[in-house]
Amino acid sequence: MTVRPEPTPPTLGSGARRVLLVAAALVVAAIVVRWMTIDADGSLPSALSDGITLAASVVIESLPFVFLGISISIAVQLWVPSRVLDAVIPRAGILRRAVLSLLGVVLPVCECGNVPLARGLMMRGFSVADSVTFLLAAPILNPVTLITTYQAFGWNDGILVSRLVGGFVLANLVGWLVSLHPEPQRLLTPQWAAVCAAAASSPREPATLRRAAVMFRDEVSAMLPALFLGAAVAGVIQVAVSRDTLTGIGGHPVLGILALMVLAFVIAICSNVDAFFALSLASSFSPGALVAFLVLGPMIDVKMLVMLSTTFRLRTLAGITLVVALGALTLGLVVNLLV
Repeated sequence: MTVRPEPTPPTLGSGARRVLLVAAALVVAAIVVRWMTIDADGSLPSALSDGITLAASVVIESLPFVFLGISISIAVQLWVPSRVLDAVIPRAGILRRAVLSLLGVVLPVCECGNVPLARGLMMRGFSVADSVTFLLAAPILNPVTLITTYQAFGWNDGILVSRLVGGFVLANLVGWLVSLHPEPQRLLTPQWAAVCAAAASSPREPATLRRAAVMFRDEVSAMLPALFLGAAVAGVIQVAVSRDTLTGIGGHPVLGILALMVLAFVIAICSNVDAFFALSLASSFSPGALVAFLVLGPMIDVKMLVMLSTTFRLRTLAGITLVVALGALTLGLVVNLLV
């Protein structure tokens, strides 16, 4: 009997490594600058202390969901029969992606946990477009996000409905655009594309706890360094970007939306609790700006980009970020016109 070797653990591509090195250099530079400006009494400056606190909070908030996402991903890969997936998920492209968008209803994992889960879907043979659609939609279309958004805003100004419908439409728009690519595997890093190809061409192995443990180890080794670095970058940027500057332009119908989009990208807060943060800004910003914040943040933020660089090429991430940002801006403008 021929024993098939385990797929090579996913590693970072050269482009992703460059991003991580640049980000690490920025973090180190910020630490050095702050160290040189330590107060005379030996205490850390408040900015550095705030940055460390913010970075730690991002990690603490995200880590349980990352582990949960990895566990669900492994369960889907090893123990969910293909016939079950075929029976639940349609084969047609647009309808298939629409159903995948709603998987977040039964898999209430925030955006960080959805990265390993989307990778697991690709390992099971789902297309890049399918996985991207799920990745963008699931953090918004899950019951925890729905409940917290309702608790924060209720039905006021259509914020809840705009977030859910807007997130669904935007995720499926991005998925459709990705599906038009003639060679979708070229959107992935070479290393991850090779892992997916090896998994697709090899016979399915029996599901064992030992194999699950190996997969868990490999996925954790790929995800955690990116999460820690992304959290560090988010902490540094949050200290560098003044919130007073952002909130000072909150009353402008367009600049207010752009300001909250920047804040959503920088603050990297979990989609399960971001509605309460947005509620604290409701007196200064328009409903459209709040909706743009609540749609953009769960789909794309600085932490997510670092984590996604383990899977997608930089050019792919740039394109997805541009489409999501334009979509969130358009959604915010429409909400402001209707409310």
